Amino acid sequence: MQDKEERNRIQQWAKRKAKGRPFLEGNQGYQDFDVNNVWISRCYNCDDVAVWIYDRMIYPQRGEAPPANANLPEEIRREYEEASSILDHSPRGAAALIRLAIQKLCKHLCQPGTNINTDIKSLVASGLDARVQKALDAVRVIGNNAVHPGQIDLQDDRATAESLFRLLNLVVEKMISEPKHVDEVYASLPDSGREAIEKRDQSD
Repeated sequence: MQDKEERNRIQQWAKRKAKGRPFLEGNQGYQDFDVNNVWISRCYNCDDVAVWIYDRMIYPQRGEAPPANANLPEEIRREYEEASSILDHSPRGAAALIRLAIQKLCKHLCQPGTNINTDIKSLVASGLDARVQKALDAVRVIGNNAVHPGQIDLQDDRATAESLFRLLNLVVEKMISEPKHVDEVYASLPDSGREAIEKRDQSD
């Protein structure tokens, strides 16, 4: 009889487990119970903690957008990650957040950040890479031209939102990452090498 009850208990536990939803086992009060189907992991690389329900990570939220460029400024990364987290549920909302992130990126690049047309014109005058100019112009034109950064465009769909993620990363790569890499390589040169380059440039 006792074995039958134990088998029945295990079967019921397995059925609840297989549903993939969190559940409590044990005392029905506020203590002395086990939490099932909830897991906590820690990344070996960044040491951040993640919370899982069954096989789905619920914290931190991650959408299906491409990962943010490693050199994306922290104050803009918040919009990027929030947009990524809602991409599946609200592509329009994600696109609005990415437009806002691009506006803030222009400001980070020493532009007013109030009008993307003016910002692009100023960046072009300062030697903006032609490919980056095309990317920014595409951001401006995609969807409804009258939509301001951070506002919902009813014409936006998932494909539009995904394009905006990629374009933002491209701008960061060309305007922040590549110059940073060049500066790092130059800084790694021996003093004699840098001095020779500076003398050569002064003589031109």
